[in-house]
Formats: sequence, C-alpha cells, structure tokens
Amino acid sequence: MSVKTEGRSSRLKIQAPPEWGIEPVPSAHRQLRWFDLFVLWSSLGVGLLVLEAGALLVPGLSPALALLAIVIGTLVGNLLLALTGVAGSDHAIPTMVLLRPVLGYRGSYLPSLFNLIQLIGWTAFEFWVIGLAANQVSQALFGFSNYTLWLIIFAIWCTLLALGGPLVVIRQWLEKFGVWLVYGASAWMTIYLFTRYDIPALLRQAGTGELPFWLAVDLVVAMPVSWMPLVADYNRFARKPGASFWGTYLGYLLSNVWFYGLGMLFILTLQVAEPTPENLTTAIVAMTGGAIALLVILVDETDNAFADIYSAAVTIQNVFPKISQRILVALVGAVGLALAAFLTMGRYFDFLLIIGSVFVPLFGILAADYFVLRRRQLQVEELYQTQGTYWYQNGVNWLAVAAWLVGIAAYHLIARNLPELGATIPGFAIAFLLYLALVRLGIPAWRAVVRHP
Repeated sequence: MSVKTEGRSSRLKIQAPPEWGIEPVPSAHRQLRWFDLFVLWSSLGVGLLVLEAGALLVPGLSPALALLAIVIGTLVGNLLLALTGVAGSDHAIPTMVLLRPVLGYRGSYLPSLFNLIQLIGWTAFEFWVIGLAANQVSQALFGFSNYTLWLIIFAIWCTLLALGGPLVVIRQWLEKFGVWLVYGASAWMTIYLFTRYDIPALLRQAGTGELPFWLAVDLVVAMPVSWMPLVADYNRFARKPGASFWGTYLGYLLSNVWFYGLGMLFILTLQVAEPTPENLTTAIVAMTGGAIALLVILVDETDNAFADIYSAAVTIQNVFPKISQRILVALVGAVGLALAAFLTMGRYFDFLLIIGSVFVPLFGILAADYFVLRRRQLQVEELYQTQGTYWYQNGVNWLAVAAWLVGIAAYHLIARNLPELGATIPGFAIAFLLYLALVRLGIPAWRAVVRHP
C-alpha cells in the first residue's frame, strides 16, 4: 500500500458518522437484523431508573401481585412499542415524521414539543443517576468522591455516543462490549438474591393495599411507552419490519421484566429504607463485589442517555430540519447536564404517569390511522411537502388532535378517580375508537385524505 493510499485509509477511519436527520434511511444503510435490535432494546430496558420504578410497586402491592403487574404491563407496553417500531421500519422514517400523516405536517410539532420535554427530562434523570452511581463506585473502590466531576465526565461521554449515532453505538459498543457485561452483572445480582434469600417466601408476603393493581400496571406500561416516541428513530435502520418487531418486543420484554423484578426484590431484601437511586446504589455496593456490578450497570446506563440525546436532536429536526444534528446533540447534552445539577427524584412517580397520559392516547390515534385506515401505506415524499397530501387545514388534522386530547383527558380522569381500573388500556382505546369515528363522520374531502395514503 502506498503512503498516499494509506493516508487516505486513515482519514476514512476517522470521518464523522453521517447525519441521518429526518429523511428516509437509504436501503444500503438499513443494516440492523432482529438480533441487533434485540441487543439495543434489551440494553435500553436495563438501568437504575428501572430498578427505581420496580421498587415503587411494593409494599403497596404484595410481591406476587407486583410481579403480575410487571408481566402484564410489559406485555401491553411492549406491543405498543414494537408496533410503532414496525411503522418506522416500513418506511425508514423517524417517529415524529411518522406522526405527520395522522396529525398533519404542523400538527406533528405538538408531540415533538412534548417529546422534547420528556427527553430532556430523561436526559437529566439519567445524568443525575449516572453521576450518583459513579460517585458510589469511586468511593467504594478508590475512596474518592466528587459527584460534579463524574456528572460532567459522563455527560460528555453520552453526548459523544449520540454524535456517533445508532449504527456505531449498536455495532461497535453494545454488541462488542456493553450488553454482555450488563447481562453478566444482572445475572450475578439475580443469583446473589436467589441464593441468599427465600424468594418464594417473599412472594407470599401481603401488601399494604395502598397501590391499586391497575395503577401499578400503568406504572409499568409507562416505561416502554416512554420509548415509543423514540423507537422509529432506531428501527428505521432495520432490514425488515419483522426483524424490527421481534427484536424490539423480545429484547425489551426480557430487560423490563427482569429489572422491574430486581427493583422489587431489592426493596424487600436489602433493607432499603426508600426506593431512591442513592439507596439502591448503596444497597448494590453493599453486596459482596457489588461495586463491580454497579460499575457495569453504570456503563450500560450511558446508552439510555445516548438514546435520549440523539432522539431529542431528531425531534427538534422535525420542526427545524436545516439545523445541524451535531449542534443539536451538543445543545441537548448541555441542557441535560445543567438540569441534572439541580435534580431531585421527588416527582419521579408523577413524571412516569404524565408520560403515559400523553403518549398512550397519541399512539392510539397513530395505530388507528396507520394500521387500520392506511393499511401501512404512506406517500413518503409527501411527508416532507408543505401544502401536500398531509397538510389538512393549515397543516393540522384537527380530528386527530381532538381525539388525542380526549384520550389524554380520559386517561387523567380514570387515573385520578378510578385508579383501580387502570388508565392505559382505556386511554388508548378511547383515542383509537374516537379517531376512527371522527374520520367516518368527518366532511367527505377530509375523510378521503385521512383514509388513503
């Protein structure tokens, strides 16, 4: 190889990954198999915040009922997550663009705003938890404590991952290193609990009854639902819709059930006073060799923050497509870091339920529009045209907006007044059925636009 050729090869290796933006991913770059997506979504389902959510289920519920709520909530939430991923992989487009046919070109700006708020919130939560965990590890292993330093270091690392993009993170980080370390640490913690405690006896304990069963299901559903506005951002790189569905469904099913269950067991066995990240990380470190397990989970937690930052940038591009994705990634990372410096977990429970109330009805109308009315067919080029097929009235499909708002209102009314019923399934069903009814009763010209791709 000549010096000139060798120099060119070196330059190619350090080129920045392409910015995909919100345009359809070219066929040549739709490379992800079902196993790639299984690795991604099983990794994204692992984290200290998932342990935190699982710990919130007991003792309000008995451990046995909490486990049942975890399984039911994961099965329901995963179905919504995986189907949304299929819609994105059908046409290789991100989630917020996928909402343009149902809400209108400008109508998709409203969920983009909600999604940006939740993603910046998740980014701040992730940075905060990562900083706490890293500080616990450094104290246990080296006797060194500096939360602010660790917060800044990991915020920079997560932002760099987001700059790398999905293909780099999945193929070069998770599949080669990250996910296998996490599987090993998770298995080690599970074996530790099952060999030192009588888990069947714990599952027979009674709960206090303070947490209604279906409200607990809502709390579990909220975790996969929180990923629904992001899922197509990654599954648009899938080779086939079938690979998108099964990789997402099975991957997130495994990790969500596993880590919600571990969170529940931690609160029951490790004498954790309150289910806060500080207490959970302390409990993990208290295990023999627990600092190493916490370190591995900490490594995996960074891919959650990566996904939040990357998708926040893609979400902004749905409204401002000409802004550089790299600039947006850096901006979101900086804002998340600033918020994490002042964050507390006092409103985490409410944060999860608010996410469910907004996005469950939203994807009810998406499912009605995409899978029932349009039969998975879209005019992709029209998605990027103003005054085009998906313009409706001044860029907004008010029928869909009305159904979405009614679904949100129904979700909150049920959650507040009839929590024993659960709000997820009714909120989704009301938005789904109301949208279909409004389309069929709508003015003929509008009805024709909505029914056909």
